[in-house]
Amino acid sequence: MSEKPILKFKRIDPEMGDIPLPAYQSEGAAGMDIRAAVAQQFIIPKGGFAAIPTNLQVEIPHGFEIQVRARSGLAFKNGIGVLNAPGTIDEDYRGEIKVILFNFGEEDFTINRGDRIAQLILGEVHRACIIETDTLSDTSRGSGGFGSTGAV
Repeated sequence: MSEKPILKFKRIDPEMGDIPLPAYQSEGAAGMDIRAAVAQQFIIPKGGFAAIPTNLQVEIPHGFEIQVRARSGLAFKNGIGVLNAPGTIDEDYRGEIKVILFNFGEEDFTINRGDRIAQLILGEVHRACIIETDTLSDTSRGSGGFGSTGAV
């Protein structure tokens, strides 16, 4: 197996140093959970959204990105999702990671300091060579759009 890519995280405010770095919660987890760096309880009203701070900046290796995705438990139990899912953190971004959460649920949702709010997936990026053309190859689907391959 090849060497694991290295992610370097930097804390912005040392006062939030008690909040754990992103971490995989099981041996087979694809995503690492990231936590809220809020000084006090933060409420996302039902139907509302907010950018939740994490107090972290990241250095991503060349040729990779991080995708920000919802945690399945928060989505299923509370209707909490990542608004721009999956969000992308590019390798050259060095600002604070903020997670845009949306409350699709029936109740206001409270976020506490250190709560796990999303998961981060490290993925390889393949940059395409972009070419303009007058023709494209034919396929059996053709220009069939939404639902064209069947309902089930």
